[in-house]
Amino acid sequence: MLQVLNQNERVSVFWILFTLTILTFVGIQITGEPLKTTVAPGGIITFELIGTFEGSQSIIDSWQGSTMTYAGINMGLDFLFLTLYGITIALGCLLIVERLPTHWQKLKQVGVWLAAGVLFAAFLDIIENIALIKLLLGSQNEFLPVLAKGTAIPKFILVLLSLLYVVGGLFPALKKIK
Repeated sequence: MLQVLNQNERVSVFWILFTLTILTFVGIQITGEPLKTTVAPGGIITFELIGTFEGSQSIIDSWQGSTMTYAGINMGLDFLFLTLYGITIALGCLLIVERLPTHWQKLKQVGVWLAAGVLFAAFLDIIENIALIKLLLGSQNEFLPVLAKGTAIPKFILVLLSLLYVVGGLFPALKKIK
């Protein structure tokens, strides 16, 4: 699929997606600010990682009123964000793979696996979001916070590893394009 575009076009698509990803991230930060309470000092991140039904209910109780509207908007934006970050970071990994010398096959393979891994992370984010939304809507299923935490942790790890690969290799590689 990447071969449909020439290298300069692929880089341009990356920067457009990167910009959209950052703008969406800013929106998530703005709508997430009211979600920071004494019970949830990290806002939505605390909710994602709480892992217990009692803890999730305490967070939801601290978000009553207009704060619940912010929680809903934040979750909606996260669906856009997970699509953008998944595609953007995967594309960044693949841009590095194509720029690496052919004798660096192992590092190239790592990039391909991380591109797939970050797309899997986005899939995990979908499962996590559905679990959290069900909790926000009043589900009494005690497994949902466990599911959210169990998908959030590997998601964060995959995204972090993929970002490290991109940051470590993409920006110097982009400077070499003529």
